[in-house]
Amino acid sequence: MGTVKIGVQLHPQATTIGDLRAAWQAADAMGVHSIWTWDHFFPLYGPGDAAHFEGWTLLSAMAVDTAHAQIGLLVGCNSYRNPDLLADMARTVDHLAGGRLYLGIGAGWFQRDYQEYGYEFGTGPSRLRELGAALPRIRARLDALTPGPVGPLPILIGGGGEKVTLKLVAQHADAWNTFGPPANFRAKNAILDEWCAKVGRDPARVERTVAIEPGDIGNAAAYLDAGATHLIVMVGHPFDLRPVEKLLATFA
Repeated sequence: MGTVKIGVQLHPQATTIGDLRAAWQAADAMGVHSIWTWDHFFPLYGPGDAAHFEGWTLLSAMAVDTAHAQIGLLVGCNSYRNPDLLADMARTVDHLAGGRLYLGIGAGWFQRDYQEYGYEFGTGPSRLRELGAALPRIRARLDALTPGPVGPLPILIGGGGEKVTLKLVAQHADAWNTFGPPANFRAKNAILDEWCAKVGRDPARVERTVAIEPGDIGNAAAYLDAGATHLIVMVGHPFDLRPVEKLLATFA
């Protein structure tokens, strides 16, 4: 078994900026490999009118508040920003972070975001087509920016759609994220390997991350056996980092 990465996703809902900053600073000091938040405009669970904060601006603060962990959105919504603008934002945050940014992206799914912020929701297939068109534009803009990113700025695609999403991962991504349980992750991971073979991509070039609930850390070994190399614990407020600390101790 190679190095196992441990990360944490901090949910930016029903919380305060002060508590978010304290949590990501504590996680960074703890030695996590990655710290994430999400890209939504409203809470995903609990009271719909709870406090909520925007993801990319949070990443800018996280970039300068932390020093060690890689950071990113798990995952950003392609629909919310022009692809060239998104590349420029990511490059800028990567500079703020000293080269530690992942550019996380997906097709989008949360209808309330779209409706209340005036984006065209479309359909699942239409959003995937838009993601497929955006990915080359993002790469091209990153290559054209002056200065370019400081770090490798890996593109991480989130999702488990077997016909389109995993093909896009094989074609364009440096990393991929989906969810459990372990049997689900194993099945999706195998399909991604098949897509890599079909498009002529070395499957080892795609990092495999999985987002898990705190109560699922007991299945860590099963996720690793299923092909994951990077375990990301999803944590809401109050930000209890003890499950993350336990994983770090297990795989130190």
